[in-house]
Amino acid sequence: VEFLYCDLASMKSIRQFVQQFREKNCPLHVLVNNAGVMLVPERKTEDGFEEHFGLNYLGHFLLTNLLLDTLKQSGTHSHNARIITVSSATHYVGKLHLNDLQSRCSYSPHGAYAQSKLALVLFTYRLQHLLTANGSHVTANVVDPGVVNTELYKHVFWVVKVVKWMTAWLFFKSPEEGASTTIYAAVSPEVEGAGGCYLYNEERTKSADVAYDEELQRMLWTESCKMVGISDEANR
Repeated sequence: VEFLYCDLASMKSIRQFVQQFREKNCPLHVLVNNAGVMLVPERKTEDGFEEHFGLNYLGHFLLTNLLLDTLKQSGTHSHNARIITVSSATHYVGKLHLNDLQSRCSYSPHGAYAQSKLALVLFTYRLQHLLTANGSHVTANVVDPGVVNTELYKHVFWVVKVVKWMTAWLFFKSPEEGASTTIYAAVSPEVEGAGGCYLYNEERTKSADVAYDEELQRMLWTESCKMVGISDEANR
């Protein structure tokens, strides 16, 4: 195991990480996008993005796009390279505000978090469309890990923290259990060659209806390219 530092809240750090990784000239068979914050107070990343949208979504969007060439070169007909992006059931109540992705007009921690998780699902579906159109041996799937007992809940109200402390053993998954569907998506022969899936408890299930809106997927992708400074045309 070798560690390379990458701060998903920093576009500069992401680009430096990708450069370091490329210099190693290694194949890339599995990319798991799993960094995230939840219900943080209103604040910005060093690039000026609202933190939920900037870290949870845009950081992964840029990282994935910068690594796409390596993923395409690593995948084969019989063993596709795999991209797994971790979303959340919260995306079901999320709304994508294309005219205010940074939540400047009215900030809600819950709304911003849900929007970032919906954006990840839309991104995955659009990415799979582009990969299929290019005949790439790469698949992209999105995972819902369920409610997992981690430090992700440190910004919730104290009452919720108390309830969580009292009921975690009954209602929450352990980190190991929460990772199971991500691992399933990364290595299971059952999903070999299958992309554009929303996975929960190691099964394919239906995501929010709005996530299947191909025009919304396309518009988000185009706007995301502008925000992180990469070419949209290169990915068509």
